[in-house]
Amino acid sequence: MTAVPTALTKKDFKSDQDVRWCPGCGDYAILNAVQTAFANLGKNLHETVIISGIGCSSRFPYYMETYGFHTIHGRAPAVATGTKLANPNLDVWVITGDGDSLSIGGNHLIHTLRRNVGLKIILFNNRIYGLTKGQYSPTSEKGKRTKSTPMGSLDEPFSPISLALGAGATFVARSVDIFAPHLISMIERMDAHRGTALLEVYQNCNIFNDGAFRGFTEKDVRSDRVVELQHGKPLLFGGDHSKAVAFDSGFVPQIVGASDDLPNWDERAVSPAAAMALAHASEADLPVPIGVFRDVDRPAFEDDVVGQVAAARAKRQESMAELLAGSETWTVGG
Repeated sequence: MTAVPTALTKKDFKSDQDVRWCPGCGDYAILNAVQTAFANLGKNLHETVIISGIGCSSRFPYYMETYGFHTIHGRAPAVATGTKLANPNLDVWVITGDGDSLSIGGNHLIHTLRRNVGLKIILFNNRIYGLTKGQYSPTSEKGKRTKSTPMGSLDEPFSPISLALGAGATFVARSVDIFAPHLISMIERMDAHRGTALLEVYQNCNIFNDGAFRGFTEKDVRSDRVVELQHGKPLLFGGDHSKAVAFDSGFVPQIVGASDDLPNWDERAVSPAAAMALAHASEADLPVPIGVFRDVDRPAFEDDVVGQVAAARAKRQESMAELLAGSETWTVGG
């Protein structure tokens, strides 16, 4: 009689390596959430791959008892794409940070998103370069004083959510390192998506950018400063849900009173306009949106590649010479 495999627990996903992040770093919370979610989802170690680039977040593969690659700066999406195409049955996850993915790796990220490769990308956003000791990053706010911008940054910051939506991403979400139940649920949601899923996680760097998100994550202000995007429900917030986010005639989000005629959030809308408007909204003027901005269906890149390879194999009656000469060719010389 064949033994029934025992479901893995959270402990099974922990490697034997000492976790070497700074004490109090938000990365610990994200690691804990991923290990919990993977156990909840019933994942198998031998089918799962964690791929990272360079940065504090990119130590992640060492701490997971799965397969993994610690690759080079900004190139994790490229390596992960190759991994997924080589074996589409693998469950491939990318761990990256705001510097790794939006600076040197920006080009790789946007093309992964537009191709809709079946990768799950968790982007740790602490709005600072942590591994290299506190320089400003692509998501640092304008005016940010750091070692590399002593008079304040002059750059307008990237919004990872806006960037993903603009690149045609089919699943885009946001959570916060200390919102453990919500973070776990977002990881489980992205796992269910076929195609590229990007989850931005606001993550505190308590050494070089401590308290960057305190203005909306502290318990005494959270209910008034955070709005959760829930499909099919209005965008209510406040301790008594007396306030809501709605859109005016110019599609600009604004705060209104709760009422029965508020529109419901639609993460599967044909147009990403509402999601983009929220992603661009000022944190000073509106509550910070978390949850799923967009979740739409589109063929995954690896499925199309497999289909194209199958079609090529079906035409084996053509010789290699005929295949190579089948398009535009030139004869050089007499």
